[in-house]
Amino acid sequence: MKFVIDNLALIAIALVSGGMLLWSTFSRGTGSGGVTPAEAVRLVNREKGVLIDVCEPAEHAAGHCPGARNIPLAQIEQRQSDLPKNKETPVLVMCQSGARASRAAMTLRKLGYARAASVAGGLRAWREAGLPVEKS
Repeated sequence: MKFVIDNLALIAIALVSGGMLLWSTFSRGTGSGGVTPAEAVRLVNREKGVLIDVCEPAEHAAGHCPGARNIPLAQIEQRQSDLPKNKETPVLVMCQSGARASRAAMTLRKLGYARAASVAGGLRAWREAGLPVEKS
């Protein structure tokens, strides 16, 4: 008991840091959270993943990842013919910041694309990682 009283501050710091680690792990969800831009590149290159840009056409024209297909968020369900036929293909969804992409990835998972994931941080994180961006 004396040890606990003497080291109360250290114990509190350990509990808080452990809680923060757990929170960051579970806040991503189980497979539904975003992937990093580097992980997205790996999935495209090694597993033939498909990049989907859910921005509006004007945003897409202003800058997007090379090879990304533009399907605005509001049209995801109507444009299933533009999505991969194989629903096991990794589908990596992007937007400017990641917010719309998260909603789109959720919709795609409901449509049966088990490996749909948003790119965390969107095009902003993509640029910060030093990855190429092209304009139409």
